[in-house]
Amino acid sequence: MNIENCTLEDYYTIIDDLVDFWGSTRTLSFHHPLYIHEFGQTAFVIRDQGKPVAYLFGFISDQSAGYVHLVGIREHYQKQGLGSLLYEHFITYLKKKGYTRLKAITTPENEKSIAFHHRKMGMKMIGEINGYAVPVVKNYAGKGQDRVVFIKDL
Repeated sequence: MNIENCTLEDYYTIIDDLVDFWGSTRTLSFHHPLYIHEFGQTAFVIRDQGKPVAYLFGFISDQSAGYVHLVGIREHYQKQGLGSLLYEHFITYLKKKGYTRLKAITTPENEKSIAFHHRKMGMKMIGEINGYAVPVVKNYAGKGQDRVVFIKDL
């Protein structure tokens, strides 16, 4: 399967099938078409028979780092290494552009995401252990919205 830039048509298919990627629509508000319109060079998709089965929406942050905003894999395609492939593709893109760091975040309760980023992708967690089993950055996503922040030097 090839990794290509995500099109607006891919985006709408992802939105229509969001439950198949995330198990619910809880992340719908994080899926904005601006990630295709404004950051299309860092929005990637893997298709199977023309249909999106995995995607990564990223962008370049003002901290001279690539930032992964969302990674979604259809339930039937999970545990096949597609998330890692998308991350490696984004990392290759970042290195070609001269960037030396990668960032991502998740909620402290999202054990699956924490395991993927920390164990599988080798990303370091920053922050403090304050009532959670993992380090968090307090109020990262707004007041009372602590997040696990991952960083990786490339």
